[in-house]
Amino acid sequence: MEFVRGIEHFKAPQEGVVATIGNFDGVHMGHRALIKRMVSYGQEHGLASLVMIFEPQPLEFFAPEKAPTRLFSFPDKADKLAGLSVDYVLLLPFNETFSEQTPEQFIVDLLVNGSAVKHLIIGDDFRFGKNRKGDFSLLQKAGQQYGFSVEDTQSILHSNLRVSSTRIRQTLETGDFKQAEALLGAPYSMKGEVIHGKALGRTINVPTANISTKRLKSPLQGVFAVSWQDEQGDNYQGIANLGTRPTVDGEGELLEVHLFDCDKDLYGRIATVTFLKKLRNEQRFSDFELLKIQIGKDIEQAQAFFKCYAQNGN
Repeated sequence: MEFVRGIEHFKAPQEGVVATIGNFDGVHMGHRALIKRMVSYGQEHGLASLVMIFEPQPLEFFAPEKAPTRLFSFPDKADKLAGLSVDYVLLLPFNETFSEQTPEQFIVDLLVNGSAVKHLIIGDDFRFGKNRKGDFSLLQKAGQQYGFSVEDTQSILHSNLRVSSTRIRQTLETGDFKQAEALLGAPYSMKGEVIHGKALGRTINVPTANISTKRLKSPLQGVFAVSWQDEQGDNYQGIANLGTRPTVDGEGELLEVHLFDCDKDLYGRIATVTFLKKLRNEQRFSDFELLKIQIGKDIEQAQAFFKCYAQNGN
């Protein structure tokens, strides 16, 4: 997969591309079905496949206070798209100039001249251009004029309900990780580099590996039973606190992971932390001793969960 920042840096293949456009937050089962269809169409017709994404996402630009939390960070999303046999991922900076484009400018500058689209596959709720005036009907008419075809995909359903990023956020908020996995097509996880922290966990004999989530707020908060896998090939089980650490007046969101049976130096490692069970909400304690007692209970609860988890063949 080739990653391209900005339409001005994209050199469209001579034969053109089959493309899709969207936020693709979560790269969930609905997104995967759409991208699978796009890649298949490209292989059948000799066209390279192109996914166009925005940064920031449009609602984050227009109304950041109303924008939903992202399921995945931008690097995580790019990694997941790379695993779907896509030829190109084109990052489009969403700014004031871009938002002021008319639908017609969007079609001509981005689709026709910028990327040589021959076939466009879009979700059933896709809108584009200033004030979201562009729609599927306009794309069809433009396709007849400029020589590209348009395909509208239908929603993917799970348990008779539409698979969507919003629905996945709701399942994560309630701690329903099995449902989230079914909608995502994979267990929910976060990936990042282990950084230096205040080492406060060591003072209560519960050392943690700290990972910055690089976001103001994640779609879930609390204490969880988790699994750990890093780029050195080490795998562990443990507990994690995801939040702002109110007992120690933490600044910014942090993922703190205490690993069972691990005494290695993990600083600088890139790790994937997978959330398996929510144990409790994050809370403030009046002193470190009460926090230590609660963490002991969290560890016992997590170990009981993992014992049951292993017995069920997971």
